[in-house]
Amino acid sequence: MFDKILIANRGEIACRVIKSARKMGIKTVAIYSDADKQALHVQMADEAVHIGPPPANQSYIVIDKVMDAIRGTGAQAVHPGYGFLSENAKYAEALEAEGVAFVGPPKGAIEAMGDKITSKKIAQDADVSTVPGYMGLIEDADEAVKISNQIGYPVMIKASAGGGGKGMRIAWSDEEAREGFQSSKNEAANSFGDDRIFIEKFVTQPRHIEIQVLCDTHGNGIYLGERECSIQRRNQKVVEEAPSPFLDEATRKAMGEQAVALAKAVGYASAGTVEFIVDGEKNFYFLEMNTRLQVEHPVTELITGVDLVEQMIRIAAGEPLSVSQDDVTLTGWAIENRLYAEDPYRGFLPSIGRLTRYRPPAEVAAGPMQAAGTWHGDAPTGETAVRNDTGVYEGGEISMYYDPMIAKLCTWAPTREAAIEAMRVALDSFEVEGIGHNLPFVAAVMDHPRFISGDITTAFIAEEYPDGFEGVDLPAPDLRRIAAACAAMYRVAEIRRTQVSGRMDNHERRVGDNWVVALSGQSWPVTIAADHDGSTVTFEDGDSLRVSSDWTPGDQLAVLDVEGVSLVLKVGKIPGGFRIRSRGADLKVQVYSPRQAELAALMPEKLPPDTSKMLLCPMPGLIVKIDVEPGAEVQEGQALCTVEAMKMENILRAERKGVVSKVNAGPGDSLAVDDVIMEFE
Repeated sequence: MFDKILIANRGEIACRVIKSARKMGIKTVAIYSDADKQALHVQMADEAVHIGPPPANQSYIVIDKVMDAIRGTGAQAVHPGYGFLSENAKYAEALEAEGVAFVGPPKGAIEAMGDKITSKKIAQDADVSTVPGYMGLIEDADEAVKISNQIGYPVMIKASAGGGGKGMRIAWSDEEAREGFQSSKNEAANSFGDDRIFIEKFVTQPRHIEIQVLCDTHGNGIYLGERECSIQRRNQKVVEEAPSPFLDEATRKAMGEQAVALAKAVGYASAGTVEFIVDGEKNFYFLEMNTRLQVEHPVTELITGVDLVEQMIRIAAGEPLSVSQDDVTLTGWAIENRLYAEDPYRGFLPSIGRLTRYRPPAEVAAGPMQAAGTWHGDAPTGETAVRNDTGVYEGGEISMYYDPMIAKLCTWAPTREAAIEAMRVALDSFEVEGIGHNLPFVAAVMDHPRFISGDITTAFIAEEYPDGFEGVDLPAPDLRRIAAACAAMYRVAEIRRTQVSGRMDNHERRVGDNWVVALSGQSWPVTIAADHDGSTVTFEDGDSLRVSSDWTPGDQLAVLDVEGVSLVLKVGKIPGGFRIRSRGADLKVQVYSPRQAELAALMPEKLPPDTSKMLLCPMPGLIVKIDVEPGAEVQEGQALCTVEAMKMENILRAERKGVVSKVNAGPGDSLAVDDVIMEFE
């Protein structure tokens, strides 16, 4: 076994690999850029090596720099994580030449599976079910139309070297096939320097389901069940779960056996994932193979008890698999939510900045991972598990240079229903401040009827949130529970306030029992009867809710019991009430005395400022280019400026016809959210 491993990555996956290596008694080496000098993975590793400036193409993916770090530290093996150099055959070759073990598959397998056309041909030869299509070279648009008719519409026109949704078009007619072929070809050439195009049948009502495989260098191969990854936004997975709520045992077995057959066909050795598209009739078709560890691997670990990172290291050291197919048992259910630094209320635009507050829910060990002794750390045990894979900490900075993932929050429970409920509580308990994040959105998904029923496809987000995410409207019973909780909390806060002020001796008797709670456009007059164990909050219609909690004023997280049901609230203080966040909703709750409520009803509504004649910066970013000058007349859709955030350029366009009166920013300026870029007459 190795004595020292270098991790050629950063963030949460580097931290994840360090945990398994530490458990195995292996020393670890981290690498870091200027931006990551204080990063968590650097703090966790036994030693760390600086490798260059923040941009990844000047540090993390420069093979020579990583090789220098290996030589300088004497690392015997390298784990690449995912992304960066994890599927780079040249890097695997460089390690081989240096006599350093690559904790991943052979370079031949990386090359074979890295090209979509080649991988589909290999899959067909291995009797793996593939989507009907044409894998040969397509000369022009006329041939594309002919092939599309032979396959049958709708078809998917795809770039062979594509990824991330680039070079992909769906065509439903000859005209769309002709246009799509040329657009895909141009986009592929610009993005990948490779304009080869192939065409395949577009699967309707598709689900994205993938099989986890493990293969060693001794000819052994197994599959560890599947992961459902259908909830995606712009081809980026957001929620994953294992197993899939859709598959039956026969389909799972068939997919698993074909995945292992494909892996063996390319001489695979390591952890890998074979991705399939599955239609509504459970017909499945090979999509691609990822020759690395997947982001969503924790859900497989949680239901099988197999530490995939440990297995990868043992395979790289030449050990045979210690697990056979008969040993693999899927127990319970696991769900993963990816927490990203992106603002769901602003079209999921990237958000950067400092984490002024970062308090994940407490991790809890349970299920197969605990039973197998593969749980990392000293988490207490319970009936459900909570796991948070992260690479950040409170006070740390979310950089513009790298992937915006903050954490991967996972829950496990004996049933899917229980795993979802555990996830809801975990999300409500997760405190993140200082940046925009998608926590409210994934909380909303956990409560969505389609997700709860398991009736999901890759079109889920596009279909259910066609106009973007605008927050959550909680049902009336939930609002009433929150109103009762806030009334009880406000009374406690008032007692504390009067006690601190010293204005009265018997403060409990002087603080009133009658209040009016206002939220979401509704008002509830309530009466509070308090005792040492809690409060009974009675509404005007006679309905009473018993509230108990150990919350004290100033706590930003409140865990309450309302009529025997747990309620977790993130609490912020505002004048006369609270800012409450729960189940994806962001609520302003006012608590008035009866007289204050009468006066509040007479107050005119405060209107938001008029920004219709301003172009506001939608995200923290850098102005790259200003396309107009004062006095210029602009048309609807015309480019006004370009803002760069997280290395992605965003072109801001005019929403309607107008005349520019003032430009407040220029190239090179760094702007915050809602800074005024320009004004119009």
